Amino acid sequence: MTIPQRTGLFTYHDGSAELEGFLAAPSVPSTKPRPVVLVVHAWGGQDDFARAKASMLADLGYLGFAIDVYGKGRRGSTQEENSKLMTPWVQDRAALRTRLLAAVAAARTIEGAAPEQIGVIGFCFGGLCALDLARANAPGLRAAVAFHGLFMPPNIGAQQPIKAKVLALHGYDDPMAKPDAMVGFADEMTAAHADWQVVAYGATGHAFTNPHAHDHASGLFYREIIANRAFKAMQDLLAEAL
Repeated sequence: MTIPQRTGLFTYHDGSAELEGFLAAPSVPSTKPRPVVLVVHAWGGQDDFARAKASMLADLGYLGFAIDVYGKGRRGSTQEENSKLMTPWVQDRAALRTRLLAAVAAARTIEGAAPEQIGVIGFCFGGLCALDLARANAPGLRAAVAFHGLFMPPNIGAQQPIKAKVLALHGYDDPMAKPDAMVGFADEMTAAHADWQVVAYGATGHAFTNPHAHDHASGLFYREIIANRAFKAMQDLLAEAL
């Protein structure tokens, strides 16, 4: 069943940087505050895919908040543009953490939000971001879900015990996060005493949730059945944690 929604742009800031998020909220009145689930976009910037996932979360009864890492109007349309947008943030994980924490702070101010019931999901680069928010022990964060995310740790200081529940939904054949990186991530999460899971899907590469991914030669391709399994796993964890 599709729940009627209210949707719109949501402006917030990281210092002087103006960021333009997208908010989807159930229009059905609630007698209590709703959990907020952030959606972190892939390498091209906030797009229709991320906004659709925010609406999907609103259908599940959450406040869906598609955040903006790059800044208002900064979006890519080619692989080269996407790489130029993403690379500085991957190379400066301290700045990325600050930018992501600004989104969490904004989410906690949304009208009708439950500020201590925050979740985050992310795709590709956004999966790395979701995991970084768990590593940062972002205020109110209870669940972090990475879809075909990047696993490399931020290496920006000692890791404190991770409080949020962590779920990585991973294509075993992902060329951007090979099995040794997956094992390294599992070891990292174990050392941080996290409540963590990795679900590795066989015969599945990168970008398996993206219907527009068709580059089998490069290991980037959509798998509808795997995407459906992964979104069900996400729903189960959010229901448990939030």
